[in-house]
Amino acid sequence: MRKKKTLEDIFNDDELGILDSKAKNSNIKTEDERLIESFQEINAFFEKNNREPESTSVTEFKLKARLNSLRQDPKKIEILKGYDEYNLLNTKVEVKSVADILDDDDLGILDTDETLEIFKLKNVPSSKDRADSDFVARRKAMKEKDFGEYEHLFKEVHKDLREGKRHLKKFKNPEKNLVKGGYYVLDGVLLYLEEIDLSRTLTDEPVSDKNRKDGRTHIIFENGTESNMLYRSIGKQLLENGNIVTHNKDTDETALQNNANAVNEDDQESGWIYILKSKSSNPKIASINNLYKIGYSTAPVVERIKNASKEATYLMADVHIVASYKCYNLNTQKFENLLHRFLASAKLNVDVFTENGVRITPREWFVAPFGVIDKSIDLLISGEIVNYRYDAENFLIIEK
Repeated sequence: MRKKKTLEDIFNDDELGILDSKAKNSNIKTEDERLIESFQEINAFFEKNNREPESTSVTEFKLKARLNSLRQDPKKIEILKGYDEYNLLNTKVEVKSVADILDDDDLGILDTDETLEIFKLKNVPSSKDRADSDFVARRKAMKEKDFGEYEHLFKEVHKDLREGKRHLKKFKNPEKNLVKGGYYVLDGVLLYLEEIDLSRTLTDEPVSDKNRKDGRTHIIFENGTESNMLYRSIGKQLLENGNIVTHNKDTDETALQNNANAVNEDDQESGWIYILKSKSSNPKIASINNLYKIGYSTAPVVERIKNASKEATYLMADVHIVASYKCYNLNTQKFENLLHRFLASAKLNVDVFTENGVRITPREWFVAPFGVIDKSIDLLISGEIVNYRYDAENFLIIEK
């Protein structure tokens, strides 16, 4: 037999193909492949549910924990960038100011007000969940000059937090702790609740568990955006992932000025100041514009007005709750009296008769725009009311 001198001689002489066997593919996945596969599970969850995983079940909790872990690892984020079709890793440039938004607008998308819909909040209820599409809130960029009025306020709050003059507390009980003028932290972003309009209810009936008050808010975020989300929506989001920023004790001296942001277990609930509008069919009453009842109650307002149609103080007719203010550590009756005195020139003088024919003259009804009454309450809370008077003829609050 001819001696084989080289490996090539051996392979060339393999007439039976014994040496043609191919190496088997390894079934062992690389570390990167396992990482991508684990992330694809999160992508699949988002695609199916149109939201990030939460802590509502063991399975979701595991996905949520995995996602949070990935977000903290720059190396893994770099590997997964090409698979992050829903931006779950937050790899887009973080928006910290209006300038960041405008500088990144290469296509001029922000040149018109109409296109600001790109700032729509994610995960808000769809039209299937809400009857009125107007319920969808938009978060949009503020003009830089407008945001300038608030920017220093956010800086002061951050400074107070660092110095221990303010504290973060877990957000609980929206009806008690969600108030105009309060600061909150939602998903790590500081916000200022500038306005609350609770003039809207789901139906035109007194408030109950099935028919709670709602309305628009005006919220300023520290990143230079603003939103008009619904009162109940912001309350729900804060309950899920939010904190209250307490007031600065050095600047807020009275319990009344501290309002609900500083309400705790030691504070005593005093009652409610409420504003009502009559549903009377009596032409003499129905024809009066801007007619409101201002009162106080130690019981919930809904309970107080149950028998309104049978009580002379309510003009023998049902009423609509326009607004109610929950009070703490306060003589609510005295507060009501002071408000009545300030608006005395607008008091309605009218006689009504009970079912038994008894004549009664209610003293808590006033002819004044709701905005005037609301402003009066603010002035009374701040103590500035002593510097103003009400001009009932022109419906104006005038400085003395």
